[in-house]
Amino acid sequence: MTEVGVACNNSSGGAQLTPEEERVLIRDIAITSESKSKEGDSFYLITQRWWQHWIDYVNQDQTNVTNDGSSMLENCDAVSSSKRPASIDNSDLIYDVNSEESNVGIEIHDTLLEGRDYVLLPQEVWNQLSSWYGGGPALPRKVISSGLSQTEFAVEVYPLRLQLLVMPKGDRCAVRISKKETIGELHKRACEIFYLNLEQVCIWDYYGHRKHALMNDMDKTLDDANLQMDQDILVEVHDIANGTALSRFIRSAQDNGPTVKDASSFHLEPSKSSLSIAGGLSASKGASRGCSAEPSQSPNLTSQGPNLTYQGRELDNAYGTSTVTTRGSSGGLIGLQNLGNTCFMNSAIQCLVHTSEFAEYFREDYHQEINWKNPLGMVGELALAFGELLRRLWAPGRTAIAPRQFKMKLARFAPQFSGYNQHDSQELLAFLLDGLHEDLNRVKHKPYKKSKDADGRPDEEVADEYWASHIARNDSIIVDVCQGQYKSTLVCPECNKISVTFDPFMYLSLPLQSTTTRSMTVTVFTCDGSALPFACTVTVPKQGRCRDLINALSCACSLKNSEELKLAEVRNHLFQRFLEDPLISLSTIKDDDHLAAYKIAKSLKKTLLLRLIHRCQEQETGDTKAAQKLKPFGTPLVSLISHDDVITRGDIQKVVHTMLSPLLRSESLRQADIPEPCSSLAASDMCHNSSSDEACTNPVSNSMNKDSSGSRAVTLFKLPLQLVEESNACIDLSVGEDKTIKLSSTSTSMLVYVDWSQELLEKYDIHYLENLPEVFKYGPVNKKARTEPLSLYTCLEGFLREEPLVPEDMWYCPKCKERRQASKKLDLWRLPEVLVIHLKRFSFSRSMKHKLETFVNFPIRDFDLTNYIANKNSTQRQLYELYALTNHYGGMGSGHYTAHIKLLDENRWYNFDDAHISPINEEDVKSAAAYVLFYRRVKTGDAISNGENSGTGHKNGSSLK
Repeated sequence: MTEVGVACNNSSGGAQLTPEEERVLIRDIAITSESKSKEGDSFYLITQRWWQHWIDYVNQDQTNVTNDGSSMLENCDAVSSSKRPASIDNSDLIYDVNSEESNVGIEIHDTLLEGRDYVLLPQEVWNQLSSWYGGGPALPRKVISSGLSQTEFAVEVYPLRLQLLVMPKGDRCAVRISKKETIGELHKRACEIFYLNLEQVCIWDYYGHRKHALMNDMDKTLDDANLQMDQDILVEVHDIANGTALSRFIRSAQDNGPTVKDASSFHLEPSKSSLSIAGGLSASKGASRGCSAEPSQSPNLTSQGPNLTYQGRELDNAYGTSTVTTRGSSGGLIGLQNLGNTCFMNSAIQCLVHTSEFAEYFREDYHQEINWKNPLGMVGELALAFGELLRRLWAPGRTAIAPRQFKMKLARFAPQFSGYNQHDSQELLAFLLDGLHEDLNRVKHKPYKKSKDADGRPDEEVADEYWASHIARNDSIIVDVCQGQYKSTLVCPECNKISVTFDPFMYLSLPLQSTTTRSMTVTVFTCDGSALPFACTVTVPKQGRCRDLINALSCACSLKNSEELKLAEVRNHLFQRFLEDPLISLSTIKDDDHLAAYKIAKSLKKTLLLRLIHRCQEQETGDTKAAQKLKPFGTPLVSLISHDDVITRGDIQKVVHTMLSPLLRSESLRQADIPEPCSSLAASDMCHNSSSDEACTNPVSNSMNKDSSGSRAVTLFKLPLQLVEESNACIDLSVGEDKTIKLSSTSTSMLVYVDWSQELLEKYDIHYLENLPEVFKYGPVNKKARTEPLSLYTCLEGFLREEPLVPEDMWYCPKCKERRQASKKLDLWRLPEVLVIHLKRFSFSRSMKHKLETFVNFPIRDFDLTNYIANKNSTQRQLYELYALTNHYGGMGSGHYTAHIKLLDENRWYNFDDAHISPINEEDVKSAAAYVLFYRRVKTGDAISNGENSGTGHKNGSSLK
């Protein structure tokens, strides 16, 4: 090791080094330490807070940081005013302890993360810093060998914590011991702690308070013995003479000493129930021993990011400890540490890792299939990162892995997953499958393939043509395993032109539709002043069109033959759009939208649509004076005005008075009850309900005073109306009532503002115009809605059901030569080996997000899709068996993800909860939290019809079974 000057030791009174001298000296010591690193060396934890301060201090005179490796600091800006750090203070890393106690028994917090809370320094670096600055306490941790071939180093930040239980006495205490220690060393520790002789004691793996195995192989390591964090170890004491419980269990009591030896020298501590692992060192043993101390190969000590870097290699902590709660020796039971809201990633990764085809593929030599030059891929980096992570998850042992390297690669290629926010595991899964496919695409140069129209050809011929075209451009292990094909049929609503295509799919996103209908609430306004506005709730087909909604409202509100409804969406007190096309899909109307329906008279005369927008004064306080600003409020109204004759300002005044007349305050209005919303009626029953008139008739309107003509007698006063001309200039309609309005011959509507003053507001009861209800108001989910099961088959049928396209996906009809909102019907054609099904639990609208807690009753085995295959030439039963799923617990934007996975070699289900793994019963697999389901094709030779199997799903065209 490089000799360091003792004269630098401030505590010895030597001269203080400059920041630059400290920086260079620590760099040299780190180089030498790296070249000599070996198993058994010590690394020291130091608080990130103090380390960052020192980094800033020694960098303050650096104006440029080179990238040739000769600079000690990487990616760190110069800090010109950093003061010399005070003494090292690791108190924020440890539990409260007496300062006089030995540091051997000091226990660090259970939730520390490397790079956030601490960094790891070689012993020589720690010694030098400690000699300069003093302080502490020192927190040493040993380097152990780890990995599949035991050729990698890992700093064991959290050694095993075992609970020793002595029988028959019943005493307990905890001990910290490295997982690389032997069973013989654990025997020795137990005897020293409890003052026992080795020949009197046998110890048992007492996991779950059951005797699993007698631990009598003294040379076997605790890691190989599969011991878990915080598990119980039974220390069984026997009498040498007769084999009974030892009467001399407690040694000579004449010295009045304690029954249990002082625990401090054995890392004894109170029992803790939970653990979160952080920190560690990972570097190739060969590389460590072979590196030199030349300046060109000097390490970089970085202050940014979660890892310390030596020799250009990231020192990723992949080898902390875990709280796995499983037994047995089979592989695939390694957890993933939660790096901070990464449960969404962990659950998806575990499901992919436990897909047997992927496990076999990535544990073999897959590098030859990496497409390094695919512009759509990640130059192989995503595949390499996933492959390395998969190999480590299938390695022997139970040590949880911190997937930092993988997450860094993920954030690099998919910035939406960067940081530590919660994300959607299905979105991550979709990105991973697509990214892995492109990285492993066997097609190096994608040929151009133009799709041909079916033109009446047999579906089988067209489907094979589409699939061959797809495989010519996309050929990977992902396609082999996960991709299927469905038939898509589009029908033009105008000319009935039928278009058939066959498209690939990676997964199926199924809607959770317990019914085929939806409730919609619309506020109905009359334009002739005959009734107050009222809310009416109707039931319409979920995949229906606007004509279905208008028909339902017309029946519910007893629309006269001389009337029609004009439907509009209102947003921010203005008209967002008029839903005039009867073929508009109701799926384009969100639950949090606001709809208004206006009863207007059918007229053969030429009419204009009058749009009335309400405005009121908004007080704005400025620096010197208060300014008045008009802003929209309430619900806009519409009416018709005849355009056959000349239109005067007075005509518009009369029409607006008529529209607002039901809101005019009077004694009869104040005494009348406010009407209840119209009761919900099914669209199919509305026109046959004899009480529909009474249900939707406004009782307030019946109590109004009418004149002989049936219209309400009111005194017409001038309303503050502003007409917006085509030039956007405003005309005051409160003066010159006989003046003619000049309108273009092509005008179809006019826009009028009514500016409400406080005096005018007192004359009208405008609360009827406020608080326009939403189309559907989400409320607390009742118990029945949470527990009533929904069949997975029903969800699949809802996905395949014909429905109109949304406007942004409008289809270009080659016959009409226009874009049309066509109807789309899906049919399954080819099914993959692994069928991934996404249950669409999250519902998004413009202002709200909702999670559906519907319980989906999905089959664990014998998921039979035979009858859903449109390819009638398929002769095999399409049976699937569930082997993995992700779960989401909690609400939108939060909650927690886990995975349930079945290990085939054990035929047993396990719950993967980040680093925690525990066995579960098969009946516990189903829950309302199920989110993404993974099904594996069941191998079967049972043919459902005669003939050859023409189904393909692999690049070689072999049949899917």
